[in-house]
Amino acid sequence: MGKRGNIWLGVSGLVTNEKGEWLVVKKKYGGLKGQWSFPAGFVDEAETLHEAVLREIREETGVEASIDGIIGVRSGVLLEKISDNMIIFKLSAKSSEITVQEDELEDVQFLSPAKLGQDPSSSLLLVHFAKQGVYKELHLIDDADPGKQFGYSSYTLFL
Repeated sequence: MGKRGNIWLGVSGLVTNEKGEWLVVKKKYGGLKGQWSFPAGFVDEAETLHEAVLREIREETGVEASIDGIIGVRSGVLLEKISDNMIIFKLSAKSSEITVQEDELEDVQFLSPAKLGQDPSSSLLLVHFAKQGVYKELHLIDDADPGKQFGYSSYTLFL
């Protein structure tokens, strides 16, 4: 199924600004076309999960963010053959100036979770977090070293 094969690994980010609003996007295509959702995308080769989510947020929205932790995992099977997996991060916005990636997105905004939880154009994942909240974060540990014998060029844990 293309260059990703039948196992997909994606990342998504719940980015909060200083007002407690969430960074949300409306895609121009795909299953979430026209719906508010969190910025998301696929992990590239030679990239850690947290590097991927920071890149995707910056590319789609122009917003710089910092990692707070991992808050969820979404996993499903598409068309009875593609394992579609996403790691969901919680992040804090370090900048609030938005630059819309116009090839992929029709809109990007910071909106309140209360408003998003009531908006019929909000994605299922977004509504779930708006109504249920974030229960626990797994925090980034980026100074762990498993040893040279493995050959890691980059290594992180979330615990």
